[in-house]
This record gives sequence, structure tokens and C-alpha cells, in this order.
Amino acid sequence: MQPLPLLPYFAQQAQTKLPANIWHYLQSDAGPGTQLQSNETAWQAKKLMPRPLNALHNPNTICELFGEQWAHPIMLAPVAYQRLFHADGEIGTAIACNAQQGQMMVSSLASQPVDEIVKQAQQPLWFQLYWQGDRARTAVLLQKALAAGVSTIVFTVDAPVKQALIDLPKGISAVNLAQPLAMHALQAGQSQVFDGWMTQAPTWDDVAWLRQQLNIPLLIKGLMHADDARRVVALGCDGIVVSNHGGRVLDGTPTVAAVLPEMVAAVAGQCKILVDSGIRSGQDVFKALAMGADAVCIGRPYVWGLAAEGAMGVAKVIRTLRDELEMTMALTGVSNLAEIRQVKLYE
Repeated sequence: MQPLPLLPYFAQQAQTKLPANIWHYLQSDAGPGTQLQSNETAWQAKKLMPRPLNALHNPNTICELFGEQWAHPIMLAPVAYQRLFHADGEIGTAIACNAQQGQMMVSSLASQPVDEIVKQAQQPLWFQLYWQGDRARTAVLLQKALAAGVSTIVFTVDAPVKQALIDLPKGISAVNLAQPLAMHALQAGQSQVFDGWMTQAPTWDDVAWLRQQLNIPLLIKGLMHADDARRVVALGCDGIVVSNHGGRVLDGTPTVAAVLPEMVAAVAGQCKILVDSGIRSGQDVFKALAMGADAVCIGRPYVWGLAAEGAMGVAKVIRTLRDELEMTMALTGVSNLAEIRQVKLYE
């Protein structure tokens, strides 16, 4: 029997090793499963033109953003509660990321202390910030991350109503949060969404406030509309992560691949563009870069590696995607990320 490619193999191993409810939590989306599938299919639908015989000049996958340089453009997206998947948790992921000369975003809902994650990574990491209901509580979490030495803040704005819920096992929690966010008591006839969650959701005014609190790069994660992209630029933010949260929040959105060209055009080079949602191969990474992204984030694939083999599994996933990216570059005749941006994709 032909062995499975590494990512499907790790997905299979993760499903075997994880309790059913944790596997379901990892793989679930906000609807009947169609969004997750469409995210993946949209990248695969883009076609590449082979260009043999091109001489490659100093070929490399070096990525530079905000004064940082990595060996490749494959970033690790924020994933909550990583000790659910393996005892190594976020620290194991950070060690693997450093070993593969990359960068990761530490979730607000990390299951290990952010200062220890950064320490073990032996490099400044990025921190994904969830709004904590008001500015005072958010500032506390923000200061904890800054004190730990993070180099960039990624503010996730597309999940004010949490739908991917799980009863956490004893000993696993969001250890970096002071206390769980309490909901306001509702009056008779009030809406759990409108009068509950949305009263504690961030607004554009809060984005402007957050920009004023920071002297390090600020990215806004979870935007897909060109008007929102232009507003981010106007507020002086440094980047956008174009994302539909891997399908985990709102079912039936356009795919990231569908809206990425509009987002790139909207910012017109005035801020950086990253993408996530549905990236499953080095070819997908190549295609996102060719469509104008500056870097690409993966989520579920590295967690499959974490669940299967701990930190070593994460490192293998990153290396595999980088190998696939390099192979795609070689077969399409391009030497570096700048040249990838000049490649035409086909439907």
C-alpha cells in the first residue's frame, strides 16, 4: 500500500490519538462543514504553469516583515489551548518554529504562559489579541504580552460570538487571562447576542485606541472586505490577515482565495497582507504569494503534527510545506518571493 503524504498521515494520526470530542473541536467549523472544504478547494482550483529551463539565481524562500527575517513565509496561526492536543503545547510549537527559522502567533487563549513560550522559543514571537470586553481588561492582557517580549500584535476581530466551544479538561485553561469574561445579566426579552456578546465586542474606535497604545506593528486579523482594508490603512495599522477564521465563525463566507486580490488592491502596498484559512500544501502557499500575500499562516496542519509527534511533528509539517514551496518554485522557474508575485495563475 502506498504510504500517505505527510500531512494526511499526521491528520490520520491526530484523529487516532485524540479523544473524539477534541478531534471534533479541532476540525469543526461554524456550519455543516462546507466552509472548511470550500476554503481548501479554492486554493486548489488555481492552476500553475510549468516553466522548465529557467536558470534560478540565488534561489531562496527568505521572508522579511517588520524588520524580522525568516527562512520562509510559512507562519503558524494562533491556535488556542494547544495542550489539548499534546503535552508539549504552545512551548513545543514555539521550539519547532524556531528550529525551522519561522514565526508563530501565540493565542490569547494559550494554555501555557506567554512569557515562558517566548523564552523557550528563544526569539520574539507575535501575539494574537482577543478583545477582553473593554479597554481596561484588554490593556492588562496587552501589557502581559508586551512584557513577555512579543514583537507584533495581531488583533483578531472576526469572532465576537464564540461558537467553537469545548469543555476543557482539568488543568487546561487560558492561563494568560486574568479571569474569564463574564456576561452582563440579561433582562427579560433581551438578546443573548445583541444585548450580551455584542455589547462587549470591539469597534473601529477600539482599533484606533489600540493603535495608539502600541509602538510595535499592529495587524488586524479576520477582515475580508475591501472597505475594511482601506479603513485599516487609514488608521495607521501595519497589516491585515485576510481570514474567515478557518470557517469556524461564520459559515457561507467567500473563500480567502476569492477575496485576496481585492484586498491586495485595496491596500495598494500601504500595509502588509497575510492570509490563512485552507492552506494545505506548499503549492497553496505559492499561490497565495502569487496573488499578493506577503506571508501565509497555517493552523490545523501544524496542530495535526503536534498531536501526532509533539514538537517534532510541528517541525516536520513546516519543513514539508517549505520543501513543497521550493519544489513549486523550481518547477515554475522562480527564484524568490518577489518573483512569485509576478507569476500568473490560471483557473
